Amino acid sequence: MACARVPLDEQQVTEPGPLGKERTLPALHPERKEERYFVPYKPPPADGSPAEVEEFLEHAKFITEDLEWLLALPHDKFWCQVVFDESLQRCLDSYLHHAPRGLDLTALPSSPAVADMQRSIHRVVFLTFLRMATHKESKEHFLTPAVFGEIIYDNFLFDIPKILDLCVLFGKGNSRLLHKMIENIFIQQPSYYSDLDETVPTVLQVFDTILEKCGLQCEGATAMGPMKLNAHRQPTAMTMSQQELVDIILYLCDSTTTIHAFQDIFPAACSSFHSHGFVSRLASFYEAAVPDLEKAVRKRNFDDKALQEDLWKRLSHSCRKMVETAHLLLHHTCLQPILEGQENMQTFADELLQHFTSLLPEKRFLSDYDEQFPIADDISLLQQALPVIDETRTSYLLQGVESAWDSVGRRKPQSRTKSKASSLVPSSQEGAGGAASSAGINRETREPGDGGESVRGAEAMLDVPQKGNNGAVCPVSGAELESLLSCIRDLLPDLGEGFLLACLQEYGYNSELVINNILEDRLTPSLDKLDRAMPRPVKEELPSVLSNRSNVFDDDEFDVFRRDQVDMSRIWKGRRKGESTREMLNDKQHIAEQRARYKAYETVVDEVVIEPGETAATYGLDDYDDEYDDTYDMNQVGANDLDRDSFLNRRPFTVPQVLRKGNKAEDEESDNDEEEETLQNNAHRDQFVQDPAVLREKAEARRAAMQQRRSFRPEHPSNVVGRPKGQGQATETLLDRRRKETNKSRVGNHNRRTMADRKRNKGMIPS
Repeated sequence: MACARVPLDEQQVTEPGPLGKERTLPALHPERKEERYFVPYKPPPADGSPAEVEEFLEHAKFITEDLEWLLALPHDKFWCQVVFDESLQRCLDSYLHHAPRGLDLTALPSSPAVADMQRSIHRVVFLTFLRMATHKESKEHFLTPAVFGEIIYDNFLFDIPKILDLCVLFGKGNSRLLHKMIENIFIQQPSYYSDLDETVPTVLQVFDTILEKCGLQCEGATAMGPMKLNAHRQPTAMTMSQQELVDIILYLCDSTTTIHAFQDIFPAACSSFHSHGFVSRLASFYEAAVPDLEKAVRKRNFDDKALQEDLWKRLSHSCRKMVETAHLLLHHTCLQPILEGQENMQTFADELLQHFTSLLPEKRFLSDYDEQFPIADDISLLQQALPVIDETRTSYLLQGVESAWDSVGRRKPQSRTKSKASSLVPSSQEGAGGAASSAGINRETREPGDGGESVRGAEAMLDVPQKGNNGAVCPVSGAELESLLSCIRDLLPDLGEGFLLACLQEYGYNSELVINNILEDRLTPSLDKLDRAMPRPVKEELPSVLSNRSNVFDDDEFDVFRRDQVDMSRIWKGRRKGESTREMLNDKQHIAEQRARYKAYETVVDEVVIEPGETAATYGLDDYDDEYDDTYDMNQVGANDLDRDSFLNRRPFTVPQVLRKGNKAEDEESDNDEEEETLQNNAHRDQFVQDPAVLREKAEARRAAMQQRRSFRPEHPSNVVGRPKGQGQATETLLDRRRKETNKSRVGNHNRRTMADRKRNKGMIPS
């Protein structure tokens, strides 16, 4: 048998031959492969009959049993089967191609048997790929790293499309294991980096194809050849057939979700996308295609409203993934090196600012990006890391962001739900993990204490809060919650579902953390007090709508919800039987009812004679009449009219200044300091012009006295001039310059353009 501490690619094994004689073969040889046929995978039927469901269950059971048999093989037999069995590769490829993605799970049947079987296939497929990506399972069972890289590359066990599908299918909940797996593949076979560089233009071609189908053209897109004569008749998103619109949105949703999942799981790939100008091309595509697609989904007539809602949900999901993809690229290629303190930090900062500046023309994309990942927070981090950053450039950039919000007609949210720190954490680190164990998987690829990860990901739904079992807002959907519970109960079957639900709620629905804390007995005191066999709480029934109904007609004689007997004689439709129109018009009963009311207004008495012994209160004459207007009772109306020759209309006589005498003692009403000093200085008639130095001294003295009275605090001395150009500037000079640039609009007339725009918007200046 195989020798210890010898790589599998160098081992020789001795086995009985076809004629009964022993023969020596390499450990990796086609004749050592077992004869077994792996059936391809077929997705579960969307609206299948019981016969179709039964057929899927039987078909899926064959796949699950075959892959479990494969995982149970020893190291050498496993690799012989993987390398030389073509049916196995067709089975695995069919699952990557046909397995339902996160948004496709809503169309699957709600049969528990189908869901359990789908989870079983999902688990064994992931474990198979995980073992295929492991070149060292133990100290005795391993492959030479260089030979391992050649095997997986030459036999197409892994390629870039497969890796992309692995990320989108298994990324959510298994991010750590998947990251180690892909990182090991790229480390052992660097040729995958060149394949990735050749794949990025193909990904960009996806956007060009969608624009071409919609009759649009993206700036920076590759030329598709000369325009045809009938190009003007090309259909748009509003005029194309409904099936073509559905296919385009499904294609866009699948592409954007896959690209984002790959970059999120494997950040090292961001440099390849960044080198092809992926951010600018993505922003241009977003600006050109998204408004037309949204308009088409919103305004076209759909016979099936559920289809319209599904398309809108997928389009919104695609928009969010495109924005998150751009953020991942900028974060890992520009911002992360600055935060880590790498060399050439100024170069990375200039590149980040250049990217933000290039996004200014893309108003729609820039506003959506700033809503999820505030650009002001990134600029603030740059200023903290690099105090010498150009303040003028950052101010211009922030003003461009504000202009983008105004141009799209939206208001920038004042309160941010994301903090600066949370906007820098990739979403893959926030996903919940689980557990997966299998014989033969390399233990050295796991971190201490993580306890493995759950194999789930096809169960991923949209990241929107949904209602939990008891009506509370839950960050995971019902299908995801059931998947988390089943994963934990597979490892810990003696625990009750009620206890597990409490643990998941306490630890943010992170199944990996729950399993780790239960196994290490590190639960919080509140969870320790719970019964570990506690059953799942019964779902509360919502009260009926009729019991909570509140209406102004409640409890009246026609309230059929609370009365069993209603007088039907008082209910009729249309004209009442036995009545004629003439009788109804001749009925003047309502006039007779109002006659007594207006009878009181017939008698008008000017004077009331009060008899002796009676008071005014007897007739209600001393009551205050709040309708009486006493505005002019105490005023002399017309007394001050201009046509009356009254003393009140005249101004007091004042002697003209030119006729006054030049005696200073008579001018007692003047108390201005400057006038007094001027009169004193006029004593010297021969001094035609006073000494300017004396005037400046007096003005400075007055200014100092005024400032002393007002407790004036002198301004902080600033040195914005600095040294001559080319000799470098001190840090104090740079800070003073930034302070001056920031606060210059406080005093000078530097905001005249802003104020002019404000007046124009209010209609004070004609446009």
